[in-house]
Amino acid sequence: MPKILLVDDDPHIRDVVRFALGRDGFAVVEAEDGRQGLALAESETPDLIILDVMMPEMDGTELCRRLRQSSSRVPIIFLSSRDDEIDRILGLEMGGDDYVAKPFSPRELVARVKAVLRRGEAPVPAALVSSDIRHHRLRLDPEGVRAFWDQAELTLTATEFGLLRTLAERPGKVFSRDALMDGAYGLGHFVSDRTVDSHIRRIRAKFLAVGAEPVETVFGLGYKLSDCR
Repeated sequence: MPKILLVDDDPHIRDVVRFALGRDGFAVVEAEDGRQGLALAESETPDLIILDVMMPEMDGTELCRRLRQSSSRVPIIFLSSRDDEIDRILGLEMGGDDYVAKPFSPRELVARVKAVLRRGEAPVPAALVSSDIRHHRLRLDPEGVRAFWDQAELTLTATEFGLLRTLAERPGKVFSRDALMDGAYGLGHFVSDRTVDSHIRRIRAKFLAVGAEPVETVFGLGYKLSDCR
């Protein structure tokens, strides 16, 4: 039974989300502010965190930042009444995997949770099951959701890994943003071009820290895997 940590200061929202997730078989752990959420994230080891942006004690973006500093791979879905694009992009730049704006449909939120968890499972074609994906100095471990450049391991979120895996499965192919969405998010799940761009920027920043740049921009078309040499 996947465990979901729900961090929101609104008890009504927590009731609605707990009921919706519980009905689909999820175990739910709740926190009413950011500091409590941080403590529970460390003690409960949840499979996914649903995180409100505006909270007392510690807001959602700060909590996300602290979790990512500890190299946590746990997927994070931001939940907020603020539907401004700047806020959505900020949440993704901090390391969030998805963003749902209030008011929201509980069924949609559950669907997003399932989609993000599936991303973390990193499904691959049958020919690649139990095999690493290698391209020169880049190596991906789909079963462990781990990425390596030479011997250096990079900590990627489930979404970042899904995007890089999609590129690495077809070296040399130019992927449009729509095609990357389909590969990493699954068919029927829409995210904006800027959402994909934000995740790509985070992937590049993490690899640049070890002197690598595995993703190339093909202007006007999208992205492709670099030579990785």
